[in-house]
Amino acid sequence: MKNMVLVLTGTAVVTGGLLAVSNETTKDAIAAQAEKDKKVAVYQALNIKEGALQISDPVTVQKDFGEGMVTFEVYHATDKEGNEKGAAIKSVSGGFGGDIEIMVGFDADGKVTGYKVLKHAETPGLGAKAGEWFQKGQKGDIVGKDAGDLKVSKDGGEIDAITASTITSRAFLKAVNQAHDACFSKASDVKKDTSDVHTGASPKK
Repeated sequence: MKNMVLVLTGTAVVTGGLLAVSNETTKDAIAAQAEKDKKVAVYQALNIKEGALQISDPVTVQKDFGEGMVTFEVYHATDKEGNEKGAAIKSVSGGFGGDIEIMVGFDADGKVTGYKVLKHAETPGLGAKAGEWFQKGQKGDIVGKDAGDLKVSKDGGEIDAITASTITSRAFLKAVNQAHDACFSKASDVKKDTSDVHTGASPKK
């Protein structure tokens, strides 16, 4: 019994050490890939090809919607002359299984140009459908719509909720609406900080 305990303890220590070393050696690569994926998501959300517009470095924007300060990352898009052409915003909202993190794009008039779900913990086959459900041509299509007050039909809106996933649908639209308001609100209503952007930031509760 003593030998078994020693062997198991030794195995656990060695395994833990190997995992720690593995995490340390791969964290930079993982972070770099996450940033690359985020840049791809910006172009997808804006529905443009890479290089078609000038994309700014991300700006941290915070806004209080009555439930505490919410943090966003805003990527402004301009043409070669510096004219504003829209923005892509990383937004987070609490869904059924956890936070839903999206990158959503808007044109200069505040209409949705597209989106990309960056992270979620929703139920496979149900809430997980958010990645496709609200895309152009799909049942819950939000592309081309004025954002800010998008609602599912059950709440008096015109957006079809994901079948059997109203909570996820509401959370997704909340993330879109709040992203729109954070980007297009009057300057006095939001707090901006260009000095440091924390990736993966979620709303403060």
